[in-house]
Amino acid sequence: MGAYINVGNAGFQRVRNSEYVDKSGLISIVNGTLFTERSFSCVSRSRRFGKSVAAKMLCAYYDQSCDSRSLFTDLEIANDPSFEKHLNKYPVIYLDLTSFIADRSDDNIVDKMNAALLADVSKAYPDIPVEAGDRLMDYLLRVIEVTRQPFVFIIDEWDAICREYAPGTQAMDRYVGWLRRMFKSQDAARVFAGVYMTGILPIKKYKTESALNNFIEYSMVEPVDMAPYFGFTKDEVKTLAERHRMDFEELEKWYDGYQIGDEQSIFNPNSVMQALRSRRCRSFWAATGSYDAVAHYIQMNYEGLKDDVVRMLAGERCLVDPTGFQNDMSVIHSKDDVLTVLIHLGYLSYDWKESECYIPNREVAGEMVNAVKQNNWNHIVDSIEKSKQLLQATLRGDEESVARGVDAAHDENTSILSYNDENSLACVLSIAYYYASNDYIIHRELATGKGFADLVLIPRKNVDSPAIVIELKYDKAVDTAIEQIKRRQYPAKVAQYVDNLLLVGITYDRDSKQHECRIEKFV
Repeated sequence: MGAYINVGNAGFQRVRNSEYVDKSGLISIVNGTLFTERSFSCVSRSRRFGKSVAAKMLCAYYDQSCDSRSLFTDLEIANDPSFEKHLNKYPVIYLDLTSFIADRSDDNIVDKMNAALLADVSKAYPDIPVEAGDRLMDYLLRVIEVTRQPFVFIIDEWDAICREYAPGTQAMDRYVGWLRRMFKSQDAARVFAGVYMTGILPIKKYKTESALNNFIEYSMVEPVDMAPYFGFTKDEVKTLAERHRMDFEELEKWYDGYQIGDEQSIFNPNSVMQALRSRRCRSFWAATGSYDAVAHYIQMNYEGLKDDVVRMLAGERCLVDPTGFQNDMSVIHSKDDVLTVLIHLGYLSYDWKESECYIPNREVAGEMVNAVKQNNWNHIVDSIEKSKQLLQATLRGDEESVARGVDAAHDENTSILSYNDENSLACVLSIAYYYASNDYIIHRELATGKGFADLVLIPRKNVDSPAIVIELKYDKAVDTAIEQIKRRQYPAKVAQYVDNLLLVGITYDRDSKQHECRIEKFV
């Protein structure tokens, strides 16, 4: 067993010794790429989304130095036609790049990495000597000539060097050169049955072309057919919740919300597992190290970025064009680049059909608020405090304070909206009631008995507060809003709260530019 070649299956054995959600179907996809034009894969996904677990699983499956059958016989892949064909059939080189970047001052990092790999691989082939001046690829070519047995190369955190070193530095240039020598030359297809790289970022672009354009890329923006393996699905989390006797709806609100490709509901896997272990839902982002990154990027404050953050905190979506991003965290030219970075980091989700991004869940929303506070975006911080006061005024039935609070929210967000219809009024109300998301599940346009309620606030479990139905009107008497709630049977949708339900009507007068509020307890 080597340090980098034929490392065995101990890594995946530790995963299987823990609670494991079966993601072995990924192996079938990778098997389908071996010895084809698609055999080089770069799979990028956010921190805490199972990158390393997948890499260890693939290593255990392909590594010829061990017998891993028992680790897979109860998993999905065991029923796949390709299972026997590739199980433990290849010499596997496994590289975790993070082990080489502890000392950022060392510009010889790539030379040291190449030397370490070469020394370890050569130990596995004692009859094939290393020649003077050999680089790793030179040696692998001679091994293939003798053994006729191609390698599988698995690289975890492939972009670790790219995240630590700026473009144009000696370390970065040497690393790109090493990658090209290993995987871009005509020799690569002879040496490797397949290559699987995983990290946070897609492959770096130079001008408009990928540095390694022979790789098939799978990312948070373009997952192709790997989308179900980027995180936990709804059914998987429902099973976990039932097994651990946890509230699925709470797990859903905290950790769901990622749309990845055609998968509409992907959960953050690491956060789900930590919530199950700790027996409560909360934010687990502090331990990732990416918090400082998001604070840094939103501090760039490109034109319109603050407005987009406000809209997304209020549950709205924003247009984004990810195609111009250079896949380099140090090369940011626009608001679209910032939003795209946040998608790759997992702070935003991406709807490719609509070209929109949004904050996926409560966990991420809380960290976005923390980042906003750190950047001294005082007007947003003030808006959050005013939102708290607005909710309190609503709960105590203070109609005048609610009207003034909505006036303030309108004035502060005129740059976001053309304030001329009930939809724009609803958006401002979503922003104004942002704070309520701590205790309420907030629904926009909730379907009811005879129409849609503009805004419905349903108390979270274990929250002893009334449900709130809000109807919005533009240039109409405020009483008509309350009457419409009753006439359209909106409370029927919140029937379990009929003994603890507030009806709120809010109108805006275009001439006076003032809001009016009416609050009634449902009877």
